[in-house]
Amino acid sequence: MTISMYEASAPRFVNILNNLAVLLDKAQAHCEARKIDPLVLTSYRLYPDMLPFTRQITIACDNAKGAVARLAGVEIPKHEDTEKTFEELKARIAKTVAFIQTIRPAQVDGSEEKDIVLKLRAREVPYKGMQYLLGFAIPNFYFHVVTAYAILRHNGVELGKSDYIGTP
Repeated sequence: MTISMYEASAPRFVNILNNLAVLLDKAQAHCEARKIDPLVLTSYRLYPDMLPFTRQITIACDNAKGAVARLAGVEIPKHEDTEKTFEELKARIAKTVAFIQTIRPAQVDGSEEKDIVLKLRAREVPYKGMQYLLGFAIPNFYFHVVTAYAILRHNGVELGKSDYIGTP
């Protein structure tokens, strides 16, 4: 049995992004219940040289929409990185999910050998489609999602693995 490039990407990104939006709801409720300024959490870093929570979310969104767009051969939507609140971050996730859902399987399937060149800082890194998806886009996406999860857990938001994975 084979799995399509579309099935390995778009629905997986949408699933975890939707779970991430639920985590943001729980974080908001945590702040309200404990009278914590939400900006404390949205600007929190696990370590001083790590990116803050807001950037973990925006980068996860950028990875998801960028991966699907590159594989489909369409322009990557541009989103301003100005989000500061849970509501703004949820809107960013919603825009990302909405974009991904416009992409059809036929646009992504067959992209295993597609040439993809990423501009990472001052260098360009060439990939083939499958190598890009499985070796860069998916791991990078999950890295930022799990870092956001870890920031919330570290700050006492009551979350578990089922919240992250999205199982009842």
